[in-house]
Amino acid sequence: MLRGSHFALHYCPNPDGTPRLGLVVAKKLAKRAVQRNLVKRIGRDVFRHARASLPPYDLVLRLSAKLDNVTRRAMRDEMIGLLGRLPRK
Repeated sequence: MLRGSHFALHYCPNPDGTPRLGLVVAKKLAKRAVQRNLVKRIGRDVFRHARASLPPYDLVLRLSAKLDNVTRRAMRDEMIGLLGRLPRK
């Protein structure tokens, strides 16, 4: 598991040979549906752009802290940083 200031990235090897993504955004940490959907939309977009360079893992990106005053750019940068820290096979 890799941790950032607002997100945690869980990973395990995938026998299919392609990376897959799951997203978990709890109501406890993002009260409004608009905010939860924004986090998921940014997460899917970051994954889509990085997919070709990722190792074959099953990934779960989980929100682990409240998003008070966090910009979209900061969320995107943190997600990109977590994906970049994945161990290569």
